[in-house]
Amino acid sequence: VEFLHCDLASMKSIRQFVQQFRAKNCPLHVLVNNAGVMLVPERKTEDGFEEHFGLNYLGHFLLTNLLLETLKQSGTRSHNARVITVSSATHYVGRLHLNDLQSRCSYSPHGAYAQSKLALVLFTYCLQHLITADGSHVTANVVDPGVVNTELYKNVCWATKVVKWMTAWLCFKTPEEGASTSIYAAVSPELEGVGGIYLYNEQRTKSTDVSYDEELQRRLWTESCKMTRISDV
Repeated sequence: VEFLHCDLASMKSIRQFVQQFRAKNCPLHVLVNNAGVMLVPERKTEDGFEEHFGLNYLGHFLLTNLLLETLKQSGTRSHNARVITVSSATHYVGRLHLNDLQSRCSYSPHGAYAQSKLALVLFTYCLQHLITADGSHVTANVVDPGVVNTELYKNVCWATKVVKWMTAWLCFKTPEEGASTSIYAAVSPELEGVGGIYLYNEQRTKSTDVSYDEELQRRLWTESCKMTRISDV
């Protein structure tokens, strides 16, 4: 295992990481987009983005796009390269505010988190459409890990922390259990060549209806390209 630092809350760090990775001339067969924060107080990344949207979504959007050519070169007809993006059941209650993606008009930690997770689903489906049209041997899928006992909950209120402490052993997945669907999406032969699906407990599941809106997917993609200063396709 070799470690390379990448701060998903920093566009500069992401670009530096990609440069370091490309310099190694290594193939890239699997990319798992898993970093995230939840229910943080209103604050911005170093690039001025609302933190949920900037880190959870835009960071992964930029990273994936900068590594996409390497993924395309690494995939073959019999062994596609795979992009796995970790969303959440919270996306079902998320609303995408295209005119206020930074939640400047009205900030809610819950709303901002849910929006970032919905954006990841929309991004995955749009990415798969583009890959399919391109004819590349890459697939993109999105997974819901379930409720996992990690430090992601450190910003919840004290009452929720008490409930979590009392019930985690019964109701929450362990980190190992929470990783199982991502691992399944990354290596399962059953998913060879299969993209554009939402997975929960290693099963194909329907995401929220709005996530299948191709016009909304495309509008978010275009806006994300502007925000991260990369070329639209």
